[in-house]
Amino acid sequence: MHLEIERKFLIAHEGWRSSVQEELHLRDGLIADDAGRKVRVRICNGSGSLTIKGRRQGLARSEFTYDLPLHEAEGLLRTVCEGRVVEKVRYLVPHEGFTWSVDVYGGVLAGVVIAEVELQFESQEFGRPDWIGQEVTGDPQYSKINLLAARRGE
Repeated sequence: MHLEIERKFLIAHEGWRSSVQEELHLRDGLIADDAGRKVRVRICNGSGSLTIKGRRQGLARSEFTYDLPLHEAEGLLRTVCEGRVVEKVRYLVPHEGFTWSVDVYGGVLAGVVIAEVELQFESQEFGRPDWIGQEVTGDPQYSKINLLAARRGE
């Protein structure tokens, strides 16, 4: 079991682009969401995975990820996710010993850009790059399911 502890932020400006170390192309599909527990399928640069996430307790949640054959991940996205699929490019940006993930969404969420940093423990200190804006950790307005609903006018 992996414990996910992450903080999410909006972007203040495009300064992060000059420090990109790696670029990943992702498609995420939400299979189930129940009281903060989630099951997601993902295709990242041609590889499939299934992730199960527990409820948040503070900033932390349990996370279990399993590899899937690409054709099975494609099938889940196509048949099970029922319009809850997002596309994004994740840019990995190092800063002061941490690797930030900057997610630039496409498709129905085009224009949404969110940065995340994963921590080892909740109170861990980290330097904020000058391109980091407002923190949105825990703000339901910035959950993928709510972003999708808002864009579809639900």
